[in-house]
Amino acid sequence: MNVSMIALVLALIFLLSGIRIIYEYKRAIKFRFGKYVSTLSPGIKWIIPIVETIQIVDIRVITSNIESQEVMTEDNVPCSIDGVVFFRVDNPEKAILEVEEFDYAITQLAQAALRDVCGKVELDTILSKREEMGKNIKDIVEQETKEWGIEIMDVKIKDIQLPENMRRMMANQAEAERSRRARIILALAEEQAASKLLEAGKLIDQSPSAIKLRLYQTLANIASEKNSTILFPFPEEVLPRNNKQ
Repeated sequence: MNVSMIALVLALIFLLSGIRIIYEYKRAIKFRFGKYVSTLSPGIKWIIPIVETIQIVDIRVITSNIESQEVMTEDNVPCSIDGVVFFRVDNPEKAILEVEEFDYAITQLAQAALRDVCGKVELDTILSKREEMGKNIKDIVEQETKEWGIEIMDVKIKDIQLPENMRRMMANQAEAERSRRARIILALAEEQAASKLLEAGKLIDQSPSAIKLRLYQTLANIASEKNSTILFPFPEEVLPRNNKQ
């Protein structure tokens, strides 16, 4: 009886030890004596203990940072550039069997591609066309990883660190550009104001009554202060009048 109970307990332990739960966002690569057998879908699965093993693969989008890389641009400007690569496992079997530690391999490829792409363009291009640079890096990494069952979703350039003297030069350049634009706007405003004054002067010359109206308006503005004395050096009759034919 004791032997039967022990055998039953051992059999139960054997059965329970082979149970595996695979989540919806993961896949399991099953090996038997080290040889690939199949890819297990989500759910409760059972494998033969000791004889069979599984390796879990996450099929969600994975985010991997691209460490800061020292790059010399085409116009000989040293800078440090980092980024991020987004990818997902499209074929779990290939991702495990074709490459060792696919996430590490993708990161290394992305670093090399970043140095290659950014080293072939000028600094202004990197600063103004980050999306294009990221796309070029993505194309290079994607070409290398297509046989691994990996889908590269996107590559983004996050930060660009420039030398201190270069940052000062760019700040001075930006300040000079803002000053130039301000002077242009001021000159345009002066030009428009002068044009309007010229039009007003021509209108007043054509209508003597307008001169009187302008005089009355000026007197009204002065009188509103209530602290000024107004003296007319000439009688109003000397102001030009309309000559009716």
